[in-house]
Amino acid sequence: MRIPRRPAPRFVLVPAAAGSLLLGCLGAAPAGAQPSHLSPSPAPSAARQPAGVGTSVARAAARGITFGTCPAVEQMPRSVKCGTVEVPLDYAHPDGERISLTVSRIAATGVPAKAGGKRTKRQGALLFNPGGPGGSGMYFPLLGSYPEWKKLAAAYDFVGWAPRGVGRSAPLSCQDPKEYAKAPDTSPVLPDDAYKRARLARAEAYAKGCAKRSGAKLRHYTSLNNARDLEVLRAALGEQDLNFMGASYGTYLGGLYATLFPGHVRRMVLDSAVNPDPEQIWYRNNLDQSFAFEQRWSDFTDWVARHDDAYHLGTNGSAVRAAYDKVRARLARRPAGGTVGPAQLQAAFLKAAYYDDYWASRAEVLSRLVVDKDDKPLLKLAAPPSAAAAKEDENGTAVYTAVECNDAAWPTDFATWDRDNTRLASVAPFETWDNAWMNLPCASWPVPRRRPLDIGVRPGVLPPTLILAAERDAATPYDGALELRRRLGGAALVTERGAGTHGIAGGANDCVNAAVDTYLPDGPRPRGRHPGLRPAQGAETGEDRRGPGRGAGADGAAGALSRTWARGGGASAAPPRAVLTPPRWRGSRAAWRPRSPSPAGPWAWPERRSPRGW
Repeated sequence: MRIPRRPAPRFVLVPAAAGSLLLGCLGAAPAGAQPSHLSPSPAPSAARQPAGVGTSVARAAARGITFGTCPAVEQMPRSVKCGTVEVPLDYAHPDGERISLTVSRIAATGVPAKAGGKRTKRQGALLFNPGGPGGSGMYFPLLGSYPEWKKLAAAYDFVGWAPRGVGRSAPLSCQDPKEYAKAPDTSPVLPDDAYKRARLARAEAYAKGCAKRSGAKLRHYTSLNNARDLEVLRAALGEQDLNFMGASYGTYLGGLYATLFPGHVRRMVLDSAVNPDPEQIWYRNNLDQSFAFEQRWSDFTDWVARHDDAYHLGTNGSAVRAAYDKVRARLARRPAGGTVGPAQLQAAFLKAAYYDDYWASRAEVLSRLVVDKDDKPLLKLAAPPSAAAAKEDENGTAVYTAVECNDAAWPTDFATWDRDNTRLASVAPFETWDNAWMNLPCASWPVPRRRPLDIGVRPGVLPPTLILAAERDAATPYDGALELRRRLGGAALVTERGAGTHGIAGGANDCVNAAVDTYLPDGPRPRGRHPGLRPAQGAETGEDRRGPGRGAGADGAAGALSRTWARGGGASAAPPRAVLTPPRWRGSRAAWRPRSPSPAGPWAWPERRSPRGW
């Protein structure tokens, strides 16, 4: 599930959009009995885990984590403390090689919920994974200073960590960063046979590079080991039970943890869910993602067309898409600034398929390219990264590739890839082949394949969990949320209706935020209307278009969010060109930093980054 270049969304908060898509929030009833066709086996017991898991957990609990000032390389404020936790490279050999994972933390503030009231009681540590695989959660503690997160920050320590392979946590590398960042690149939408052969050779060389640089260690970078590392981290923090938020790939990590260690789950929020069906991991999920991106690309281009008075790119989506294709062709002939070709253009515009926040800025850049023949805005977005940023990008992609290739079986015959992606590109050309190239190293991966764990926990074994999803999310199509809900007994699903932004917690939808703000501090609600929910405020235009109340129904302890509210905006809203500004970089280091609330939630990508991953 990734797309050409960079992994997992970390978090940068972008200003809220005025009048974007219609947003709604619908709570689904908790999942009841598991469908017969799934029949997941009971959660594996500790005895079925590698022997080193229990040993490593006990050691971590005894040693704890010594937190202190963060190293300068992390660029953290003094309020954030950093430490490390040791985990075995191979859980089957806990006394063998060990690796250190970097951890960050801000202690719970205890700020009273009401002025003059009692201090908020600490409820433990809240751990966060932003996705990827290959994304780092080290900056998560910084979110606690933002208004949308202060209620949670009062009750929880905010804890982030860099998973194995990421950043300073036993980092992986498969290729020289200079070679990785080389530009421009053509990346045709409908490649010919010669280009396919060239990309196959490039993918084979990349897979060999991973094996050469990491050797026998490479096989140990897996999602299962990430889940085991999370259990060790829980113990090292001195927490009896786990409070966890995972976005995108982080939902798959959360599902694995819940299946392996259900007795240690206290609260779990899973935002923008990967489809956990073993038959989908990961090849079929990537095909589904490519198809969904076509829909989201149409959403964006149709929106641009509705505002032709501002962008002058055509009065229908087809005209806007044709304008984009002409720019691609022009850049293939003559790259902008000698460095920005079709692949770099695609990486910049793919963000519009991830986050509505980028619609206005991308429409403006496209308008400047087409109407004014001005390449400068595109060069600002898509210029080659600095050496430090290229190193970080390459690291993230190496981890993404290693984890997904190690996790599951992939087709090893390129004829299968060619057949499936050629058929798909005939109806969904926007991202299909770029997504295929990103994952093609898995076809020649040197590590033995395995079958993914069948995620699933029967009701009553796992405490109620909370799943969040946007109906038109392309990075993690909505079916994934439905499948995850079926597999996690007692889970409740909150759906943002008509929306497509990837990662919705902490965004502009008050209904979604109310669900999280109620569930994490107070736990699941009994049957009936969720008292924490309130109608979302109107869009920045001042409109307050409330949808009709609608009972969702509820069964079981998890309760349900039983009203639907719609947020103002939609097709008639003026394009918020002055409101949707790109995130600012902080310092010279290429890193995701919290900024301000946005409909994209805390998982939005900063400029220049290509959102490669889940």
